[in-house]
Amino acid sequence: MENTLGLEIIEVVEQAAIASARWMGKGEKNTADQVAVEAMRERMNKIYMRGRIVIGEGERDEAPMLYIGEEVGICTRTDAKDFCNPDELIEIDIAVDPCEGTNLVAYGQNGSMAVLAISEKGGLFAAPDFYMKKLAAPAAARGHVDINKTPTQNLKILSECLDRAVEELVVVVMDRPRHKELIQEIRSAGARVRLISDGDVSAAICCAFAGTNIHCLMGIGAAPEGVISAAALRCLGGHFQGQLIYDPEVVKTGLIGESKEGNIARLKEMGINDPDRSYNAEELASGNTVLFAACGITPGTLMEGVRFFHGGARTQSLVISSQSQTARFVDTIHMFEPTKTLQLR
Repeated sequence: MENTLGLEIIEVVEQAAIASARWMGKGEKNTADQVAVEAMRERMNKIYMRGRIVIGEGERDEAPMLYIGEEVGICTRTDAKDFCNPDELIEIDIAVDPCEGTNLVAYGQNGSMAVLAISEKGGLFAAPDFYMKKLAAPAAARGHVDINKTPTQNLKILSECLDRAVEELVVVVMDRPRHKELIQEIRSAGARVRLISDGDVSAAICCAFAGTNIHCLMGIGAAPEGVISAAALRCLGGHFQGQLIYDPEVVKTGLIGESKEGNIARLKEMGINDPDRSYNAEELASGNTVLFAACGITPGTLMEGVRFFHGGARTQSLVISSQSQTARFVDTIHMFEPTKTLQLR
């Protein structure tokens, strides 16, 4: 899978990032998202594969978003039997977030990126569009910290695993009213808190890389992004756990259904009979082969954002593979027309 699709999925996120970056700072978050979706779909439909979106941005009636259940790739065309060999056909599940951090793009803030994760059919958890309690940590803490423990307990464990004082730890938390008590507990334990407005996929991945000065992600964010984060952390050997949040009173947004009971019923329809179960990275991204790719839209801790110059643009991407056990940073110059100057730095 990596040999066949590795370069092409980098191009998918690059094209989405470039399209979105053209709207950076213009205050149009929906447009920045929509053009990323369209660019991502167009590039995926040029790949020799049969792909299915298992985590996207809505249902069929919300097109042009990449909706859950949408099929992409050359081999999903009506005339596919004329040129797709069933013996060579790659069938994959895809999780996408064409513009992770739409507000960040709209207001010219750091940390937005285009992301996707792929695995063979059935290899990614089909998370409902609910919320998820998340815990991400470095590889040294894998299997030691636990989402069912208190933040204070996990910080003590993390301190021991990393051989750092609790006071030296930095925990990323989404800046939301629901996290008021969590933030207070982290600070009371002695650790430092970095609040972010959006973009917890990037924060989760940063936990796996030394030198980012991010040691843990805690709190509640979107469930689909949790699966994408889990795919990356699984490939990197880091720790990730997620627990679905189905009670509207917990998230305090009104965006996940009208009632707790209705949401539990919806989960049962999806085959999730234990709504309180916590999942680890290997359960959320269970495929034999998992690939993750991201491209910076605006500058971030991991990657530079899209940088335009006369006649082209420069992007920086990250592709992580469970198959080759690699994390590759890819620096690309895109030439849209004959250029007078190629910008090296």
